[in-house]
Amino acid sequence: MTDLLHRLQASLADRYTIEREIGAGGMATVYLAHDQKLGRQVALKVLRPELAASIGSERFLREIQIAAKLTHPKILALYDCGRTAEGRDSSGAGFLYYTMPFVEEESLRDRLNREKQLPIDDALRITQELAEALDHAHSLGIVHRDIKPENILFTAGHAVLSDFGIARAVTEAGGEALTETGLAVGTPAYMSPEQAAGQHDLDGRSDIYSAGCVLYEMLIGEPPFSGPTPQSVMARHSIDPVPPLRTVRASIPAAVEAATMRALEKVPADRYATAAQLASALEKAISESPAESTATDAPGQTRRSGIRRSVLPAVLVAVLATVIVAWQLLSGRADQPASSLDRPSVAVLPFASLSGNPDAEYFGDGMTEELIHALANLDGIDVASRTSVFAFKGRDEDVRVIGAQLDVGTVLEGSVRQAGDQLRITAQLIDVETGFHIWSQEYLRTGDDVFAIQDEIALAIVAKLKPSLVPEETATLVGRGTESLEAYHAYLRGRYFWNQRTPDGLQRAIGEFHQALAFDPTYALAYSGLGDAFVAIGSYQFLPPAQIYPQARTAAKRALALDSSLAEAHVALANALLLFDFDFANAERHFRYAVELDPRYTEARIGLAGYLAAVGRSEEGLGEVRAARDLDPLSAPIAYALGRELYRARLYTESVSAFDTLLSAQPNYFPAYSFSGLAMVHAGQPEQAVRLFERAIGQVGPLPAILAPLGVAHVAAGDSAAARTDLARLVGIQSSDQYVPAYFVAGVHAVLGQDDETIAMLRRAYEERSAWLLWLDTERIFDRFRGDARYEAIRRDVGLP
Repeated sequence: MTDLLHRLQASLADRYTIEREIGAGGMATVYLAHDQKLGRQVALKVLRPELAASIGSERFLREIQIAAKLTHPKILALYDCGRTAEGRDSSGAGFLYYTMPFVEEESLRDRLNREKQLPIDDALRITQELAEALDHAHSLGIVHRDIKPENILFTAGHAVLSDFGIARAVTEAGGEALTETGLAVGTPAYMSPEQAAGQHDLDGRSDIYSAGCVLYEMLIGEPPFSGPTPQSVMARHSIDPVPPLRTVRASIPAAVEAATMRALEKVPADRYATAAQLASALEKAISESPAESTATDAPGQTRRSGIRRSVLPAVLVAVLATVIVAWQLLSGRADQPASSLDRPSVAVLPFASLSGNPDAEYFGDGMTEELIHALANLDGIDVASRTSVFAFKGRDEDVRVIGAQLDVGTVLEGSVRQAGDQLRITAQLIDVETGFHIWSQEYLRTGDDVFAIQDEIALAIVAKLKPSLVPEETATLVGRGTESLEAYHAYLRGRYFWNQRTPDGLQRAIGEFHQALAFDPTYALAYSGLGDAFVAIGSYQFLPPAQIYPQARTAAKRALALDSSLAEAHVALANALLLFDFDFANAERHFRYAVELDPRYTEARIGLAGYLAAVGRSEEGLGEVRAARDLDPLSAPIAYALGRELYRARLYTESVSAFDTLLSAQPNYFPAYSFSGLAMVHAGQPEQAVRLFERAIGQVGPLPAILAPLGVAHVAAGDSAAARTDLARLVGIQSSDQYVPAYFVAGVHAVLGQDDETIAMLRRAYEERSAWLLWLDTERIFDRFRGDARYEAIRRDVGLP
């Protein structure tokens, strides 16, 4: 161990255990360390001694604390900062440090060192994610000032921006003393002209220039400017024109080059005004790139497919027409051999995207969902649900296995491929029993006026169907919701991201739904999607309920004002009314009306089950969940809901069994861990619960939803000291401005016998409008408080019967 590292370790021994040095940059040395208080690995960054000696430490720490308030999925959080009192460096000052999450995956610099040039698709996606982070920070008045590949990390395949606010903190704290030392804040290869000129009052457009430099390097293999000295590089940013991209890499679409060059304008006023505009320009370039770049694509070069947004409705109806006609012909043939077709049932498997562009997946998924929805509206045909069929996405399963698992007689599978401005769709209907193709068809469509084409095909469908299908019924078969093709495609992308059910996916879904509404402010489905996305984000409990559920309520009400027949919007409104407003009567009314509108919409049945458990009718709630499972047997969310409602019904052994089945099939379905472990505790298996929670923390970190039940399990296992540690970790997270539901803290206080603290936290949970209070009567750990006047007052305020 070096002398410097030894002194640093000694000065931080009460808080961090430093394991090793993992990197060094222009401003700091980075160490992998273990946070002893919160039990997690962190990246501990210590400012270079000469830099620390040149700045005011108090001002630096204040600036760091400002930056630490940034909360965004694409921004790596700042955990802690400080100055050591002992173990001083050679200048006599204490070490200045800050900590961030330790990200095991590589940085963009690592990837560029390995690949030099990135695929165009990847470069654009990374820049869009970078722009999301910048737009959020800029809206709060915070400029990064040091955008470079080293500060762009990857986690779960997505780009996140690190060291936000550090360059500003150094600049603000250093003042003139920093300039006199000759120490530069920022990286010359990525500095905007105004930053290179020493301008102090930078705004977000400086970061946009730096992002343009990074995008340029990802596409070309090196930054726009280089030189023998940092001063020469900074001078070139201010004077030299940016070399055109397409002279080096002809496969880059012209629209992508234009967007990059605008970000790299010398004068800030000539650049994009916001990072959101940069992201929008790249998205537009993506959609326009095929028609522009067909002639210049290099042989073998992967090209962003940019499926024509005007094609999906017409092709969808054409495929649907053939499916229905084939169905009618086959079901009406007297000489048809006995087979699984005697039972009219079908599973529409996810259409495979063959365009080589991951971002085009929404197109095939959207087609699949629309086909499922349309076929499900026909009387006499049983259709496998969306979640169950998507369990087979990307899997090469024999159709007979699929048919057996989904209990259907036929399977529809297909693919989507784009060639130039043409979209090629193939579809095959397969008999599950024999494995033979009943029919197959290929479709090729072009054109802009596709809604007119859609109407023509719809009339052709009616002409070929049974007389019982009258023209009026085609409205439910070929629904539009909007006349705007752009809005329709933004909605499809929104549903694609919503179905991912990840925090990042939900944020992107909200952006797509807003974009759909920008194209068509009367698009009811887009408002309904917004409501669904806000409700889903609320269920993650990363933000206080007051920041989420009112937005869900507003979006759902707007959707219903435009189209009162949307079951999805009724469910979104019901969830907001129940989970935030505690409006039991109206929530039940909207849940039940949604079931009446669409008996196959399982989200309505799951929501209704939660309501029934809250009002003491758990057996009825379990009936709704089991009905949902019958409709969608392979759905993980429904399997989770079943285990949860069994827990609320205090059927703990059955709950453990249900969660074991779910986690055996999907071990990474982490929402299940909390209820699964608590069910183990109440079933007399606290040691197994502790192991389950510790394994979950090892995989996803000390999330409050896992730490709290771990405390309960520790007490049940006879280790109250460990439970008090769990409680301290929860309180520590809470004090760091990260939202921790007070209900979670109350549960640990309860099992530790700390009654006053329990009541105080439950009262605080009510003030937060925590949805967990709805199920107070189902939670065994609070049973002993029944009769306590303070507890009963909380129950009355919530409205529990």
